[in-house]
Amino acid sequence: MSERRRARILFLIPEDWYVCSHRLPLLRGAAAAGHEVVVATRVADHAGPILATGAELVPIKQRRGFRGPLQELAGLRELIGVYRRQRPDLVHHVTPKSVIFGTLAARAARVPCVVNAMAGLGFVFTSSSAKARLLSGPITLALRVLLRGRRTRLIVQNADDAAFFRDRIGVPSAAVATIRGAGVDVRAFAPAPAEPPGPLRVVLVARMLGDKGIHEAVAAARLLRDRRDDIRILLAGRGDPENPAAIAQEQLDAWAAEGVVEVLGHVQDVTALLRSCHVALLPSYREGLPKSLLEAAACGLPIVAADVPGCREICRDGVNGLLVPARSAAPIAAAIERLADDPALRRAMGAASRRLAVDEFAEEIVVAATMALYAELLGKDA
Repeated sequence: MSERRRARILFLIPEDWYVCSHRLPLLRGAAAAGHEVVVATRVADHAGPILATGAELVPIKQRRGFRGPLQELAGLRELIGVYRRQRPDLVHHVTPKSVIFGTLAARAARVPCVVNAMAGLGFVFTSSSAKARLLSGPITLALRVLLRGRRTRLIVQNADDAAFFRDRIGVPSAAVATIRGAGVDVRAFAPAPAEPPGPLRVVLVARMLGDKGIHEAVAAARLLRDRRDDIRILLAGRGDPENPAAIAQEQLDAWAAEGVVEVLGHVQDVTALLRSCHVALLPSYREGLPKSLLEAAACGLPIVAADVPGCREICRDGVNGLLVPARSAAPIAAAIERLADDPALRRAMGAASRRLAVDEFAEEIVVAATMALYAELLGKDA
């Protein structure tokens, strides 16, 4: 198969909102490279932006999370049927469940090329819960079998994850490509002309999950509230009830009522929010490469983040932000307080964040790397 041949590329992404938040540049890049683009996803209310890229949209019923055997078997049959009807030359799977079920479907439908993207390790490998421990063995075995093949590639977003899949899962190094994140539109996300006035506003943009460090952020906010009144911590992001680590809306409402943090929920205009804040915060337990921090960096914000895989890719300690130990509130509070008391340090780190976003993480860089990977696979002899 020549790499000049117009290929049919199918993306399997579990939720349409995630397609829009993370993958639209990739869809546009594949179309610009001359490929036919198909997106298989669970369609709720984000079909318009997907169709606007020129992609064909295929609604599916499969949901995130592992359910009963009968439901999962039905979901696998659905994917096999989609792949056989669409006859893609290459499939690109996003999220662990999509990787497992999509690769099984691709093999059943004899899809020539498979790209599996793991944006972090997910609940199974980051949680210490009994459910996660129960699932980790079977999922490890499934990944060890499925993430192999001459025309199969695994995309990870940081060096730590590359080492994890090589050493623990047993994926050959040649089958792993490190492409750092989903990229950021550095034109849409740009710094404000000057810092906003008023109290220091620290914003945490993420899904409201425990493993994003939300509980630690709230505890840090309490520590800060006890000793000063010039710092505000904002939580911005949608709930995710299908995720086992989801924080209940009742808990979020209780924090808001207490006044310890401002709970904004889903924010449509993230650019405006970031430009109204002074510092970005993400005390997550582990990430692939968090888009929220990429967007904050592009907006010229200094960052406070947990010293964990993914976060330290974009938060360079002492350069554009401060790294703190994961799962601990006091260091978060201390780092925020340091930035609150040193405007010159905030400005210097914010400028470094912007340079980093432009030079290393602009979406054009990520799209070009992914298109090169497609060309490599599609250009291989069948």
